[in-house]
Amino acid sequence: MKHRYLPVTEKDEKEMLQVIGIDSVDQLFADIPASIRFKGTLPVSAALDEYALLRHMGQLAGKNADLDRYVSFLGAGIYDHHVPVVINHMISRSEFYTAYTPYQPEISQGELQAIFEFQSYICELTGMAAANASMYDGATALAEAGALASGATKRKRIVVSRAVHPEARQILLTSAHGLNLEIVEVGCVDGVTDLVALKAAINDKTAAVIVQSPNFFGGIEDIPAMEPDIHAAGALLIVSANPLSLGLLEAPGKWRADIVVGDAQPLGISSSLGGPTCGYFAVAEPWKRRMPGRIVGQTVDREGKRSFVLTLQAREQHIRREKATSNICSNQALLALCASIYLSVMGKEGLREAALLNLQKAHYAATTLRSLPGVTVPLNAAFFNEFVIKLPQQANLAALNEKLLEAGFIGGYDLGRDYPELAGHMLVAVTERRTKEEIDQFAARLGELL
Repeated sequence: MKHRYLPVTEKDEKEMLQVIGIDSVDQLFADIPASIRFKGTLPVSAALDEYALLRHMGQLAGKNADLDRYVSFLGAGIYDHHVPVVINHMISRSEFYTAYTPYQPEISQGELQAIFEFQSYICELTGMAAANASMYDGATALAEAGALASGATKRKRIVVSRAVHPEARQILLTSAHGLNLEIVEVGCVDGVTDLVALKAAINDKTAAVIVQSPNFFGGIEDIPAMEPDIHAAGALLIVSANPLSLGLLEAPGKWRADIVVGDAQPLGISSSLGGPTCGYFAVAEPWKRRMPGRIVGQTVDREGKRSFVLTLQAREQHIRREKATSNICSNQALLALCASIYLSVMGKEGLREAALLNLQKAHYAATTLRSLPGVTVPLNAAFFNEFVIKLPQQANLAALNEKLLEAGFIGGYDLGRDYPELAGHMLVAVTERRTKEEIDQFAARLGELL
């Protein structure tokens, strides 16, 4: 037996070949022309035994700049927040860890209740009437919001701020191509959406306006100022929001948002070198039957006891594909559970305190970095836990971040990658995990390198 975990002997293989009437495994691939078959040797190492393989994989993993060994000031969508120990303990329980789609409610009450509680938390945070069971991530949730708005208004024009995360806008463009939607981008002034340009971009063909607050630059958008023009044109207001910031900021639902989406990663979900994460999707009352994905509802059983079921399932598995609200096929129940546990453990006051720490520490860092020779904070918008610094013209951000990494710091995001006009600008994120000493040391090392 050659393979410890694949106990198929040569005798087993021979018997299987006999059953299907062939002499060798090669005959299974006879339909593939010989001219296109790979005949060389694959560029991989020789087979390793279990111990050697574990050691090799450990060496590869050791090359990652993880957040246990490095102090991170990198955000741009994935953040180094505190993850309470109880979260990993709870989600490692087999009844959650191995659970899949709860199609049979009679044996899935625990999973359904967990999802229902996630939906309830999201509604409370965002001030919206209903939320779904979660989405793949914040970017796909945003794209689905655009699709919902187009279907609801029977219009094809989506106006989106350039202060929305660049990767989310790329996902939106990809989704729009298949749906024949027109995407119109509006520029920024001082790190927030240009309200004059936004008003000019809205017309009677606009299905929705999409803004992010706090936006990609960390700035807080003036949603009350833009909302009247959006609704006056018959368009929907879509807000992408960092859920942790809602511990301090007014809920988008209070500003008459129609759809609120975002990424739940700040709520007790590990950064995990970039993913996976968990998107959330919440709507005002008129749009709850148009939500993508699945929704868990509360009901009673034949004995009058509280119970949970999947409800409002207007998905492609349940109705004709062309009539589905979305062709999204799954949700992030395990990571949604992380967010639910986090909110349960933190409570209202804990969430507010965590958000306040993010705000205060980010502003302390901005003040400290501003004091460095040649460094400025060029954008005047109020910000949450991310902000932009401008470095001296001669600074090479790629080389600078490499030097910072050597000193034990993961530096900020090079904004020139997505915004050519912001070459030489760095997006810096500061969470509740950063200490005063770490901020001061980061600033000192940055100053030395400049």
